[in-house]
Amino acid sequence: MNVPESWLRRLVDPSLTTDELAHLLTMSGLEVESCAPLAPPFDEVVAARVLEVAPHPNADKLSVCKVDAGGQTLSVVCGAPNVRAGMLAPLAKIGARLAGREIKLATMRGVQSQGMLCSARELGLSDDHSGLLELPDGAAPGADVRELLELDDHVFTIKLTPNRADCLSILGVAREVAALARTKMRAPDTAPVPARDEARHPVKISAPEGCGRFTGRVIRGVNAKAPTPDWMRQRLERAGQRSISALVDVTNYVMLELGRPLHVYDLDKLKGAIDVRFGRKGEKVLLLNEQEVEVDESVLCISDHSGAIGLAGIMGGDSTKADSETKNIFLESAFFFPDAIAGRARRWGFASDASHRFERGVDFDNNVDGIERATRLVLEICGGEPGPTDDLVARLPQRKPVSMRVARAQKVLGIPITGEEMADVF
Repeated sequence: MNVPESWLRRLVDPSLTTDELAHLLTMSGLEVESCAPLAPPFDEVVAARVLEVAPHPNADKLSVCKVDAGGQTLSVVCGAPNVRAGMLAPLAKIGARLAGREIKLATMRGVQSQGMLCSARELGLSDDHSGLLELPDGAAPGADVRELLELDDHVFTIKLTPNRADCLSILGVAREVAALARTKMRAPDTAPVPARDEARHPVKISAPEGCGRFTGRVIRGVNAKAPTPDWMRQRLERAGQRSISALVDVTNYVMLELGRPLHVYDLDKLKGAIDVRFGRKGEKVLLLNEQEVEVDESVLCISDHSGAIGLAGIMGGDSTKADSETKNIFLESAFFFPDAIAGRARRWGFASDASHRFERGVDFDNNVDGIERATRLVLEICGGEPGPTDDLVARLPQRKPVSMRVARAQKVLGIPITGEEMADVF
């Protein structure tokens, strides 16, 4: 589990240094395998607005750019194919130190360059050197790039044992930190989003032994072409997720934030009611990874009147996926029993983030929270008119009270922790 420190500290911010926080987690049983800085050290790199781009007089593949570096206009020679007037990009000024080298005033093919416009690779952020790194458009020219992109952030790589599925999310790790450091936690906003439309989509659970709960919501009139906000893309990438599209990114974001896997369907591609049932021998499903699989009676499927359209708790199907032309969506937030998911994906030689969580156990009490959180994000990014949230409960695990004897706990631990302290931690 990759946990960006900046994301974690938005939920819980104890008075601990990065190293102290990593040590606290490790000593509590959440082993921090690594704590890596997001970017190597560099200085004197600022946001620069490209004002003009002109061909280099002596080189076909170079451009001469005038840039606003915050109160000063500089001339910079650039070879990036994506440079254009109006964009914001990192500028390493004269005297900047990048990857052990100092940027100096240079003359390139007879034209003086007063700095260097940078790609992600030149800043040590990734191996991408296909073009300049584009900065958020609202940033002010001259702003320090390290502060602008929060590049002093660290990423904790936490090695979780299979019994700690509760920490397969930023919220789960934040809960742990809050208890350990006795610090208040600020949970993400999961307040109900009022319906503005009466649209619903029917759902049936034919296999309650596999699917105990299915929560869904229709949102009509979304703009699926809307770009994913920079802040969301940044958090996803730092947590190890590639940005795909706004709708898919929202579901991945909620999964990482709350530990709640979601799926988004193109509502207009669904043929009749959704039914959660076990597969039928010989039934085939084309998955989102473009792999066609054959299911049987042991595989829990999501289906409609056309047949199986996805593998429950593992991966959705290609036939109902949301794409850039999608106008109306159906959000799914389901609870699948671990025994119905475990080992199924390995039959076909792949795994998914959803199956990794469901086969270890997902909280069956945050289905509605996941839908509400995703709804709020979809409306902020893509717009739309949400219908009411439908929550179909078929069968859930029993949540029995946990009894613990204070004296027995003190004897096993060898530490005289009081009952009051124990209750506070719980």
